[in-house]
Amino acid sequence: MTEESKGQPGSIFSADLTVHHAKGVRDFYKEVIGWQHSDFQMGEYADYMMITPDGKPVAGICHQVGVNAGLPQLWIVYFAVADLKQSLEMCRNHGGIVHRQPEGAITSGSYAIIEYPAGAFCGISQI
Repeated sequence: MTEESKGQPGSIFSADLTVHHAKGVRDFYKEVIGWQHSDFQMGEYADYMMITPDGKPVAGICHQVGVNAGLPQLWIVYFAVADLKQSLEMCRNHGGIVHRQPEGAITSGSYAIIEYPAGAFCGISQI
């Protein structure tokens, strides 16, 4: 994902859906919405980057395995943040739960999955 596509802090820039039957769900959205897809290699399997007819990446359809095991089967929107470490600290301070930590050093593109205390999930990613 490019800096330009991520927008400014607070903006929504993408969404992912993590499910057990990703290929069938991918095909459902291709038929219903008109998206195309490209494979996104995840080691021994591929998740799917969903693309508009004009070639713009808009969402991901992911298998609920590996690093995605345990994520809820619902659309998770991703918000851009200026400082991921600070945002995660604020999440915890306000009673939120961090379900997926960023991997390695936090840089542009690093992300986490969090849950609001009342149960809403979202992703946050450093711009």
